[in-house]
Amino acid sequence: MAVALGTGTAEVTERAAEFAGEREARGGMFRSLRNRNYRLFTGGQVVSNTGTWMQRVAQDWLVLGLAHGNGGSALGITTGLQFLPLLLFGLWGGVIADRYPKRRVLMLTQTAMGLLALVLGVLAVTGTAQVWHVYVLAFLLGLATVVDNPTRQSFVVEMVGKDDLPNAIALNSATFNGARLVGPAVAGLLIAAIGTGPVFFVNAASFGAVLLGLYLMRPGELRTVEPVARAKGQLREGLRYVRGRRDLMLVLVLIGFVSMFAMNFQITVALISRQVFHSGASTFGLASTMMAVGALTGALLAARRAAHPRFRVLIGAALVFAALVVAGGLMPTYWSYVISLVPAGIAMMTFTTSANAIMQLGVEPEMRGRVMGLYMLVFLGTNPLGAPVVGWMSETFGPQASVVVGGAVAIVATLGVAVAAVPRAELRPLFARLLAAAPGR
Repeated sequence: MAVALGTGTAEVTERAAEFAGEREARGGMFRSLRNRNYRLFTGGQVVSNTGTWMQRVAQDWLVLGLAHGNGGSALGITTGLQFLPLLLFGLWGGVIADRYPKRRVLMLTQTAMGLLALVLGVLAVTGTAQVWHVYVLAFLLGLATVVDNPTRQSFVVEMVGKDDLPNAIALNSATFNGARLVGPAVAGLLIAAIGTGPVFFVNAASFGAVLLGLYLMRPGELRTVEPVARAKGQLREGLRYVRGRRDLMLVLVLIGFVSMFAMNFQITVALISRQVFHSGASTFGLASTMMAVGALTGALLAARRAAHPRFRVLIGAALVFAALVVAGGLMPTYWSYVISLVPAGIAMMTFTTSANAIMQLGVEPEMRGRVMGLYMLVFLGTNPLGAPVVGWMSETFGPQASVVVGGAVAIVATLGVAVAAVPRAELRPLFARLLAAAPGR
């Protein structure tokens, strides 16, 4: 009797502790920030992301001033060169992330990015900058990003652990989109007051915040993964690993289609604002701001969720996001279109943070860098590939039609992935029930 009572008491105590933990997690939007190392990391990211968004505006402004009437083409080339290393070497970045200590790698990549911003600032301030300088520096920045992205993504779990990983991923997205709201506005004020050159210096200095945070971390509190020893065939090994994991392949296919056809807001927002609703620069800026507000809200809402994301949440978020993209393309007025960008941004963040967490939580630690390298290649690399298609559809059928078609393609792709995720043994009974319920049978 005493043993039974003791066992029951222990079970009650354990369940109470689990309930208390779930309640605490559910209410803790910023729970990952309890971790000192992650606080240092996030503080640096807030400063650095703001500087990065400032540089994007300053760099575009500099290119427009140097291109002498060919600004559109020059901007396109600059963006293309910055993404080109991702397409060429993105998978190798994941190999490096698995092969070397991630904290040390991040110190090197962040230093390199800061030095590139410093060089561009010196060229701009001294009046010696030429368009080809910007091209070269954009390509070199892309090379640093190839290594930095998968390393930074896979380093988060070493700071906070698996339990808080989804929350930390969402907070990372929140800091990025918060900086997206603040950075361009600050850059605009600085460019008007002191010119583009000093803005590059501000961005170069902002990397110091990241480096300081990384330096001040307590290595003993990191959940470090033993680096993978250098060997031949590690890239192919990573690809075979993902190919043998049906769940990971489905996430990659889904993120690829949705990113390629439904996440071209940098093109579609501009085209719809100017060509359909004939808005000015101020109202166009409002559309971009509303998208960022939605994305920031979605990231914070994702941070509130205590449970680890499941595949059905990913599918649901993708369907809602794609449907909102279609709805936005059908809006009759500019203001209704602008308002539709807020829920679209929320759904987009729910989708992307869920996909990221599912990928990271579902892999072996020694494979995480290579898997995230492939994930970032698909997530960021397919968007530039889809941009020309969206642009062609906009010129041929109109900007709104291109948005509707892109959203529809994303819906079809999501439904296809959802069907592919159902075990084959369950498909036949499911189709049989659907046929039996069809009219006329």
